[in-house]
This record gives sequence, structure tokens and C-alpha cells, in this order.
Amino acid sequence: MLDTAGRSGQSVDDVTRGDPALRVKRRLSTRLLLLTALAVMLAEVLIFVPSISKFRHDWLSGKIETVAVAGLASEEISSETGSVLGPDQETALLAALDAYLIAINDADSSRLLARAETIGMTEIQVDLETETPWSMIAGAFDTLIFGGDRIMRVFGPVGDGSVSAEVVMSERPLRMAMLTYSRNIFLLSLSVALFAALLVYTAISRFLVRPIEHMTGSMVRFAANPADRDRIIRPSDRDDEIGIAEVQLADMQTRLADTLREQRHLADLGLAVSKINHDLRNVLASTQMISDRLATIDDPQVQRFAPLLLRSLDRALAYTQSVLAYGRAVESAPKRREVRLRLLVEDVCETLAIDPTVRIDFINSVPSDLLLMVDPDQFHRLLSNLCRNALEALNEQVDEHGAALREVRVGTVSESAQGGQEGHIVVFVEDTGPGLPDKARENLFKAFRGSARSGGTGLGLAIAAEIVEAHGGEITLAECDQPGTRFEIRLPASVARRAEATVEPAS
Repeated sequence: MLDTAGRSGQSVDDVTRGDPALRVKRRLSTRLLLLTALAVMLAEVLIFVPSISKFRHDWLSGKIETVAVAGLASEEISSETGSVLGPDQETALLAALDAYLIAINDADSSRLLARAETIGMTEIQVDLETETPWSMIAGAFDTLIFGGDRIMRVFGPVGDGSVSAEVVMSERPLRMAMLTYSRNIFLLSLSVALFAALLVYTAISRFLVRPIEHMTGSMVRFAANPADRDRIIRPSDRDDEIGIAEVQLADMQTRLADTLREQRHLADLGLAVSKINHDLRNVLASTQMISDRLATIDDPQVQRFAPLLLRSLDRALAYTQSVLAYGRAVESAPKRREVRLRLLVEDVCETLAIDPTVRIDFINSVPSDLLLMVDPDQFHRLLSNLCRNALEALNEQVDEHGAALREVRVGTVSESAQGGQEGHIVVFVEDTGPGLPDKARENLFKAFRGSARSGGTGLGLAIAAEIVEAHGGEITLAECDQPGTRFEIRLPASVARRAEATVEPAS
């Protein structure tokens, strides 16, 4: 895997050594090694339980079979010599079998082969023929834990079951054999566990832990300096989950680096705009003083256009003040009052000063009695941005396609409440232009990326979206079957009402 941590030859420990909060206190690979070893040991314990019980059963069965063979051999010797075993022979036989008493039973008789002079009280009796798996396990652990010098009587069938043997013996030899077997099983299990753990550790470390360590190192290095694109991880060719994680991490780091670069660009732009804004306010203040003097001239044309010029200058001064607020990504809170929307739209139309020679129709279809509780200045900016974008789109359409129908329409529709949700009043701005390109649709309402024309900044739609959001509404691009663009501003129905009396126009 190739990434920044791998290229620089640094491990996760090297990267995180400088920051105590990022130091690895417990390595994942070590945990996996221990967990694998414990899992294998647990599996061996589960195997050990039945195996030790079977070992005990087989050991006792072997003892019974030995007694039967010794008994049959002594019977053969007695039939040939005509004499039974003597005391010395019995002692030697008992010593060889490590027993206190041995006997053989068949269908006709029971014959005692050898017996020690003194035999203690029998404490344990084991019938090999009737033992169950659970009794075998219980007997095995009873011998391992509590076994010692207890006397046990063991009996069971031999061969086809026609002959059975019996032996009375000490439990100590059985316990010692079981302890030796347990030790061997433990050492074997420990070896298997370590071998399996090392295999699993090597595989997991190679295919999982090491790539994760590399991704961790890349994230730590990238976090130290996100602006450095050389610190972005380079995904490997793996097609598994690790490969997908590397691709997603690289994509996230790339987008974050691009975002930070845009933020720096915006910060620099904000500083430049602030400087321009300072000087522009002085120029507008001087222009406002001149326009105040124009208002005193008696010429009818001057008197007609002077109020419009004064309102435009007032708004320009207000806009310069709000530039800094937008640069801080904070739009001022709306100062709401009831506004007759139709008059506000007419004011927007006059401010746009549409050239009559381009033959673009501006249609104001807002009901004359509709009142909205909004900030008039902010809503004026909102509608101005949307209408100005529509006019620019129509101008391009005139130049390139020469369309016959060129109009901008502003209107409203009501949406009734559904499913217990509040109804809405929808203010729309639509045009018959060529529509938005796909790139503009993908970055809609994003500053410097959502522009629909070459050289645009996309700030108009970004400002519009922020104003609508401040009013508790939503602005969307409506899907239309016919050519053109339609933006819909959806506000709560509670902000609208029908006028019962004349209201002063917003200025």
C-alpha cells in the first residue's frame, strides 16, 4: 500500500510520538494475538474434557483386560501342573498389576486369582459396562481433583462379554497417569495455540492491521497540515473493504483540502471586499448628497426619477453595510413588517430598469391584496437577485437563439396543509430562458460554484438562499416540462394574509 506514511518511512508510532493524546496505548496486533491464543486454548479446553474422561475409561478398561489375560494364563498353568498359585506367585501377580485383589467371573463360576493380606475399605466402585459419558466426565474430574490414596473397585466385561474381570486397586496410579496425560495435552494445546495465533496474527497484520496503521498515520499527518495535498493518502489497488476505505478517505481528504483552499480564497476576497466597501461607501455618500440637491429642482422628469434614485442609493448604502455581514457568513436577522408584495415586486421591476429595446416582458401576477410579514429590504434583495438572473438568461437567449417569447413572471400560489403539516405560501420567479446547465444545478445556492453563466460568482443565489432560510422558508428550483427556469420560495402560510385596508408601499 502506498500512502504518505509509507512514502515517508514513518509508522503510526513515529507519527503519533509527538502528541501524547494520539499515542497507541494498546496495539491492535497484540490484542489480536492474545485473543487468538485464548480462543484456541478455550477450544482445546472443550476438547480436553471428553478426551480426559475417555483416557480414564480406556486406562481402566486396559487394567481389566490385563487382569483377564493374567487370570486365563494362571488357569492354564494350574490345569497343566495340577496346582494353584502359591503366595509368592500371587504377590508377584498383584505387584505386576499394581492391585490388591483380582478375580475373574464367567457364566458358571467366579474365581479369585490373587488377594493381598490386607485390603482397605473400598471407597469407589466403577462399573465400566454401565458408565455414561456424563459419569465418565464426572469420574475423571473427581479423580483429578480429589484422587489420592483412595481404594477403588473396578469391574467390567472382557471381549464378547462372556467373561468379566474385577480388580481392587489404589486410585493413585490412575491419577498419576491422568496428570501426565493432562500435562502432555496442555503442552500440545499451548503449542497449537501459539502456532495458530502466530498464523492468524501474521495474516491479520499483513492484510488488516498494517493497512489500518497506514491509514491512521495518513490521517494524523493530514490533520497536522490539511493544506498540503502531498499528505493525501494514495489508495491501493485492493478491491475489498480496506480498498474502499482508502478510496473514500482519499476523496474526503481531497474535498477537505479543496474546501480549505476555497475558505482561504474567500477570506482573502473578504478582506479585499472590505477595503473596496469602505471606499465605495464614501462615494455613495457623496452621490446621495448630490441626489438630495437634484430633488430640489422643479423639472418634472427630475421629480419623477429623483425618488427612485434616492431609494436606490439608500439600498446601495445598506448593501455595502451588509457585505461585511455576509463575509462573516452571517446574515442579519430579518426586521419583519407587513409588506404588500405586489408593490414590492413593482419596485423591483423599476430598479431593474429593463431596456425597452430588448422586448422582455416583466409580468407581475401577485395579488394586489396579498400581505407578507417579511423584511422588505431583504426580500427586495432576494427578488432582485432572482429577477436579475432571469433577465441575464433571457438576454443570452436573445443573442444566441432569438426566441419569440421572452418574459419574466413573478407570482404566488397557495399550498394547503396536508397530513397535519402547516400550509405554505409559494412565491415564484420564472422565465422562458434556456434553463440552468447541469453544472449550475449540481452546485445550486453555493457561492462561487453555482453560477449559470461564464464569469458569474453565484453569490446572488447564495444570498437568496440565506435570506429565505432566515425567514423560516425554503427556496428550490422547480422541475418544469417547458423551457425556462422557475425558482419557488416556500414560506409558512402564517406569514401571509389578505389585506382588508390599504397599506403603505414598502420603500
